[in-house]
Amino acid sequence: MREEDLPEVVAIENLCFPNPWSRETFLGEIQNRAISFPLVVVHRERKKIAGYVIFWQIGDEAQINNVAIHPDFQGQGLGELAIRYVLDRLKENGVRFVSLEVRVSNHRALSLYRKLGFSILGVRKEYYSRPVEDAYVMGLILS
Repeated sequence: MREEDLPEVVAIENLCFPNPWSRETFLGEIQNRAISFPLVVVHRERKKIAGYVIFWQIGDEAQINNVAIHPDFQGQGLGELAIRYVLDRLKENGVRFVSLEVRVSNHRALSLYRKLGFSILGVRKEYYSRPVEDAYVMGLILS
């Protein structure tokens, strides 16, 4: 992800989330190269940003912070490909544990994360706003 990608990234964010990150938040992730790794998902044929993944790596642990696929591209497996790509890079970098939070009502994401081997570790009460909702904390041990 580069600064010139932000108009498309922010547009996707606004389409996908009721409490979206701001342009400044994404810019901060781009500038925090010490631990933050923001990636865009580009649709090959349409040569358009179809989504993004932002994760942090600190030592042998990682946190997936934000994942979104534009509604026009959902259901095509791009989210799964993006997460698998991230997990492969993390393994190569010696990461042993990956965590994330997900809305308890986001059944599509929960299904994907379970398919990829993540387990529910706990619940963060009222973690999300607009609407207020709990989050599952999920984790995956990489081998």
